[in-house]
Amino acid sequence: MPSITLNKAVFEQLVGKKLPLDELKDRISMLGTDLEDIKDNEIHVEIFPNRPDMLSEQGFARAFSSFIGVKTGLRKYTVKESGYKVMIDLSVTMRPYTACAIVKNLTFNDESLRQIIQLQEKLATTHGRNRKKSAYGIYPLQHITFPILYGAKDPKTVRFKPLSFEEEMPASEVMELHPKGKAYQHLTEGWKKYPFFIDAKNKVMCMLPFTNSNDTGKVDETTTEVFVECTGTDFFNVEVALNIITTALADMGGEIYSLKLDYPDGTKITPNLTPQKMKLDLPYINKRLGLQLSGADAGKLLERMGYGFQNGEVLIPAYRADILHQADLMEDIAIAYGYENFEAIIPNVATIGQEDAFEKFLRKVRELLIGLQLLEVKNYHLSTKEELTTKMNVTDEARSNDAPLRLRNALGEHNHLRNWLLPSVLKNLAENQRHEYPQNLFEIGRTFRKDASTETGIGEREHLTIALCHDKADFTEMRQVLDALLLALGVDGKVKESAHPSFLEGRCAEIIVNGKNAGFWGELHPQVLGNWDLLMPVMGLELDAEALFAAVQF
Repeated sequence: MPSITLNKAVFEQLVGKKLPLDELKDRISMLGTDLEDIKDNEIHVEIFPNRPDMLSEQGFARAFSSFIGVKTGLRKYTVKESGYKVMIDLSVTMRPYTACAIVKNLTFNDESLRQIIQLQEKLATTHGRNRKKSAYGIYPLQHITFPILYGAKDPKTVRFKPLSFEEEMPASEVMELHPKGKAYQHLTEGWKKYPFFIDAKNKVMCMLPFTNSNDTGKVDETTTEVFVECTGTDFFNVEVALNIITTALADMGGEIYSLKLDYPDGTKITPNLTPQKMKLDLPYINKRLGLQLSGADAGKLLERMGYGFQNGEVLIPAYRADILHQADLMEDIAIAYGYENFEAIIPNVATIGQEDAFEKFLRKVRELLIGLQLLEVKNYHLSTKEELTTKMNVTDEARSNDAPLRLRNALGEHNHLRNWLLPSVLKNLAENQRHEYPQNLFEIGRTFRKDASTETGIGEREHLTIALCHDKADFTEMRQVLDALLLALGVDGKVKESAHPSFLEGRCAEIIVNGKNAGFWGELHPQVLGNWDLLMPVMGLELDAEALFAAVQF
């Protein structure tokens, strides 16, 4: 979790109330953050990764002020039109999204500059995944001429003066000579062009994801108006980042102005600070918290966490990136209610704890595979449809009864529940080709399929997948691994020649356990290897772990 240092005097001024030290420490801890220390004029606190909006004095004070009841409810910010625009070129495929804004009427000094630098850096580390998913820049507006171009260029053809450098240099040398170039060069592996912001007078504003220009990107005490840009691989991510930065600047006294973004496929206006709406499921909240809250009670608690509440709908601030489900609202209601106020009740049930038999079985499977010199990996339940189907040579028609399930309100590109594990492990192999071989991996994890017999209409099964990847990987080696596993578990399994679009014809087989198909294995088709940019042969196996467990002889 990121640790930040807050100026206590600035924080208290923004909160609007000064608390005794002991009460301040208690309330900060009960807000859901990890207080490290309060010393002299500094507050040292750890912020959970799901609350990047609290990574500044302004954001933290906004949340704290609501929590202690000084300024409750949804904070409203006015966004004026600037009349300016940013043009996004098709060439920025490596980082195709940006969200931008202008903030005026600012006053900077050493302390406020420290605050905004800390927010920018901590936000890039957490929300931006160390600049891999998104990165952010702030520029003095007086040095910029609109319209601005966001486009990719060959770094050998661009010259500019990087931040903190006195001399111009070819952009191609930034990776070697600039500290940020050295630190983030790994993010640009394989790039032939790099994204740049360039103004109407052809002045380079920055080279992404490394550094601003020293001429147009250096904010100091004389700056009163700034241009803010957030760029990345996901528009929702950069839009939330922009909302966090601009609202922090507004709380510093600034006025927010919008920009028109001309994308190749349409126009967007940012920032958009309109709150999202979510219907509050009060029975769900009360059941899980063990409370009997009325709608009015829940509304007041939500307002103490910075939300709006109207006609049973929760108004979610545009700078909150973590509210996806009723459980997220439930957590904030519990914080506002006060964990110290929940009554501790000992359940009137006598039980004897023991390890679940299926978990014991999976632990034994893991130990067996590790003994066969395989390495375990763990991947997310969410994936993309392309990874689950297209890259595996699988069409929707081919697996109509087993197609990956799409999320209804997905906020990112990973918007499908995985229906098998092998694509996830192939992605691991594709991303680790620079490491030594053999790379023999396995994963035990949850898969999801349509199942009308369940309450949710989705059935969940534990699967096992194995991938053997090295220059001599072959059908025989995988058969040896499978036979060793079945023999050690005491399972009478058989194999039967089969066909599957992900595998070579004649080198694919079904795994039969208790007379039923429990999985398949074989040699990955060259087209599949090409789809994943894999250069080594790969043997793959997918097995229903629950079917295997049912066949174990105890």
